[in-house]
Amino acid sequence: MRRLRLLAGLALLSGAGTQAQDLERGKLLYDTHCNECHYERVHQRLRSDIKDIGELREEVARRALETKRRTFSFDELDDIAEYLNASHYRFGAATGKKR
Repeated sequence: MRRLRLLAGLALLSGAGTQAQDLERGKLLYDTHCNECHYERVHQRLRSDIKDIGELREEVARRALETKRRTFSFDELDDIAEYLNASHYRFGAATGKKR
């Protein structure tokens, strides 16, 4: 649990940086590591539970621990969260800019 809080906190901090998220890389990471367990309806269900981009980043960090890969960089977690935000959740404006 302590590791999860640390990972989620660091993922939130990395989201505050000036480096733009790469939506294409987020989609590739999601399709490769997350999509085997998730399907489109899961995001419809989670939309009522997740209230903002910060909560989405926390959820991505938490779920990342459940993948076979288990280790993602903070930039990768942000890219996945930004991709999901742009494609499903739409909290504020996703950056969509390439690095």
